[in-house]
Amino acid sequence: MWSERVVDGYLFVSMEDVQLAQQEKKKVEYLEKYLDYHDVENVLKVYKKAVAERIFKTPVGYDYLRKMQKFLLECDGMTEEQVPPITLHNSFNVNMRRSYTQTRSRVEGPKEKKKAEWPVISLIANLILIIAVIAMFAITLRSDNPNIINYERTLVNKYASWEQELSEREKVVREKERELNILNE
Repeated sequence: MWSERVVDGYLFVSMEDVQLAQQEKKKVEYLEKYLDYHDVENVLKVYKKAVAERIFKTPVGYDYLRKMQKFLLECDGMTEEQVPPITLHNSFNVNMRRSYTQTRSRVEGPKEKKKAEWPVISLIANLILIIAVIAMFAITLRSDNPNIINYERTLVNKYASWEQELSEREKVVREKERELNILNE
């Protein structure tokens, strides 16, 4: 049902827009309640601030800005130069929207190139990481220090070298004993 998307006679496309319009309606009611229209300078300040800071974005808010603008222009001594126009941040001409998006795409560059850069960068980064991991494994395997990958081999080599060293010492000791004619008991 479309009636739930209507605020102040305007039919909005999305519920987010409806909520925004309802918030702006509350702002308008608050301003209407507390704004003193007898103090024209104060009304002008509020109007200029609302226009400059884009406080209103929906037609509900624009209607109130237009009401304030008409009030200010009807006051004695106010000129159109003193009352700034209401800036609309929407384009209503379809052709103009197209030319704007074309101009914007020329300024930003083609989007396909931006999308194409990410896979290339990702691929290069992944290759560098793979090479780094392979290099770490190679260093680890060739290292003499025991680690989780080569601890068994390192320990076996270490004990084998001790055994060989002991055998060589024993051989030297036996040769000395023979030279000195010491008999083993």
